[in-house]
Amino acid sequence: MTKTAHDEHQRILVVFPHPDDEAFSVSGTLAKYIDRGAQVTYACLTLGEMGRNMGIPPFANRVTLPSIRKNELIEAASAIGIQDLRMLGFHDKMVEFEDPQLLDGSIMALLEELKPSLVFTFYPGYSVHPDHDATGAAVVRTISRLPADERPVVQCVAFSNNHEQHIGKPDVTVDVSQFLEQKLSSIRAHRSQFQAAELMGNRKLNDEELQARFGRERFWTYAFE
Repeated sequence: MTKTAHDEHQRILVVFPHPDDEAFSVSGTLAKYIDRGAQVTYACLTLGEMGRNMGIPPFANRVTLPSIRKNELIEAASAIGIQDLRMLGFHDKMVEFEDPQLLDGSIMALLEELKPSLVFTFYPGYSVHPDHDATGAAVVRTISRLPADERPVVQCVAFSNNHEQHIGKPDVTVDVSQFLEQKLSSIRAHRSQFQAAELMGNRKLNDEELQARFGRERFWTYAFE
């Protein structure tokens, strides 16, 4: 991403359903924008309270997991440099069943308050988890109601099987190699979900391997009809 392209977005909104969605997909890009003075708001719909992972060895349970994941999210956002974190209080694994008026209304309220020029979310239909797809669909649906000249750019994360066969290759690739420290710190902050062994495999990755695995983030710009 060129300096000009990066500098044109000074107010950014991120909408994902779960704590940790941001870590692998967009944390380096956000750290890069923040380093250049952008204001980033992260709206996380749920606390991921229905997550199956409880740590290795387990240190969480079904009762304590919501508060643990909340604290992990706060730590991850801080590692990236995000100062405006919103937790919207929707139910994990239930986003697709939420009242569309309530869900869309929450997103529209953020758009009206923040007036972002760039929004990050999941690409509807190509993001594996029903909550991911439902969140992306709600963001796209809500932004589509705005006049065309008032819509922010929407850049989406996609990783379902064979997604490039349907939506093509990503049109935005961001080199985040200078922000790997922030990215890895945000990933590690979600301790209940990602352990060091899971992140790095059975051995510590060297700098070249870290760059290859985490040094670029890719997005698809959503094309509104």
